[in-house]
Amino acid sequence: MAEVRRERADAARNRHAILKATESLLSEHPPEQVSMERIAAAAGVGKGTVFHRFGSRAGLMRELMLNRADALRESVTDGPPPLGPGAPPRQRLLAFLDAVVDVVGRNKGLLAALGEVTTAPCEAQEDSREQHSVYGFWHGHISKLITEERPDLDAELLAHILLGALQNGPVVRLLGQGEARRLAMSLRLLVTGMLEA
Repeated sequence: MAEVRRERADAARNRHAILKATESLLSEHPPEQVSMERIAAAAGVGKGTVFHRFGSRAGLMRELMLNRADALRESVTDGPPPLGPGAPPRQRLLAFLDAVVDVVGRNKGLLAALGEVTTAPCEAQEDSREQHSVYGFWHGHISKLITEERPDLDAELLAHILLGALQNGPVVRLLGQGEARRLAMSLRLLVTGMLEA
């Protein structure tokens, strides 16, 4: 029984090390230079361990993005205000958009890598489902907060427009140049103007 527990602890430690190494490498190198071999070496595990745990490079990239998205979701549902419950809708909305820009800004290499790996036909449907789940939560949360603050607005469409800004080519390039703060401030201006109009 103790042996099984140790294996589970080892697996959890390896998983954490692999995800951490992947995020670190993607922050320092273009996605095309971040191979499974390089990730395994940085994590201190064998290449086979990476493939066994994540299945493929696409699986690893999905897992890392979902890990970051899950951390943001936990902050929204259970964290302290203004990101978590307890703050007025406007403050929560601004805090959430700041947090989304931070996640996207810190993980721009990851987003680029996800873009590369989602071209694989056998995995495209799974990628779409998982990315839809993240987008769906983000969209639903933004829409809900807009409705709470301004029930007269078309919250559903406005939430799509705000999130669409993060997928815009020039904006993605700005994030790649370290302009996350500039984007966050611009989104704050847009949202503040929208809610006060």
